[in-house]
Amino acid sequence: MQLSELSIGQTARITALAGGDKAYRQRLIAMGLIPGTELTLTRMAPFGDPVEIQIRGTSLTLRKHEAHLLRLELVATKPLFGDVGEVL
Repeated sequence: MQLSELSIGQTARITALAGGDKAYRQRLIAMGLIPGTELTLTRMAPFGDPVEIQIRGTSLTLRKHEAHLLRLELVATKPLFGDVGEVL
């Protein structure tokens, strides 16, 4: 899955950095975009470029070509008030 497939507010976990220049991947890693880290898509500009993510308590804006390097897996979201049909 790629960042462009997420909806605003969805959380995903980085599984890999794919493609791109090695020095550029190292720059993304230096910004905290490492496998195993969770991020949340917070904003997306018209036409999807750039996007803003929340990662480790920090907002980070990425261009479409930067975001394209991230491989993600969707993190299951927990309901705010319990499961549907659960008696409180």
